[in-house]
Amino acid sequence: MTSAESANTVIPARNRRQAMDWSLVLVSQGIEPVIEQTGHGWVLLVEPQDHSRALATLRQYQLENRRRFWRQELPWPEIAFHRGAIAWCLLLALFHGLNAVSGSLLESVGAMDRAAVAHGAWWRLFTATMLHFDLAHLMANLAIGFPVFGLAMGRYGPACALLAACLAGVGGNVAGLMFHTHAYHGLGASGTVMGGLGLLTVQSFSLRLRNPRAARYIIGGIFGGVMLFTLLGLDPASDVIAHLGGFVCGLVLGAALTAISQEKLLGPGADAVCGTILAGLIALTWTLGLRHAAPPP
Repeated sequence: MTSAESANTVIPARNRRQAMDWSLVLVSQGIEPVIEQTGHGWVLLVEPQDHSRALATLRQYQLENRRRFWRQELPWPEIAFHRGAIAWCLLLALFHGLNAVSGSLLESVGAMDRAAVAHGAWWRLFTATMLHFDLAHLMANLAIGFPVFGLAMGRYGPACALLAACLAGVGGNVAGLMFHTHAYHGLGASGTVMGGLGLLTVQSFSLRLRNPRAARYIIGGIFGGVMLFTLLGLDPASDVIAHLGGFVCGLVLGAALTAISQEKLLGPGADAVCGTILAGLIALTWTLGLRHAAPPP
């Protein structure tokens, strides 16, 4: 035993970091410890008259900072924002401009219309998600969709996320056909945006694959997504049914994506396949729509 240890009482610590943390705790209570490394590890040396108070202080500190299940570290990828969301915004802006230049031709062949879909124009379920009534309508969807899609594309992969969100938007239009009682006519990317929000809402599902105690995080993520949907998707002046349908479809598709291991799902090969499918859907649906355009008088 050294002379310093003989003049002071010893409080052992597991490692240097714990010794440093404990020393700060003791200093905050007016106790001046000395940190030393001995042959048996790291220790704190305190004056004998401070020993009991130091132990009580450290015991209280451990009780207040004990490691709980909801504070444990969980495996989680870094948050990434994919710049591919810019391309999605530019694509919608392009279609809006083409529609204006063509005298609303794209709207006439691509907007949601109950009667037209009933007579076989199924492509309108998809094309309607790429059109907007006016510039204000477009900008509102871009303002919300840009951050939503940037995060979703960074989380699932750009093409995988965009394809899933577009399919969710189609699901929103199907819900509109099913539950609207009046002659249904609509267009806009809001159902697709709500689908992207649904993807983000269930992104934490992947945690359950690696940690059985992740339920609190998953539930918190779901509540957060539902609150955002309530704020953004339940405007009475908007198509609430299409919004809800897109959001629910986004939840289902997002849960399906996270059910597959992230390494297998988000590889470049899978993303290339999703990108090819999405490009093919855009080309096919608009080709069919324009082919059925009414000839000029």
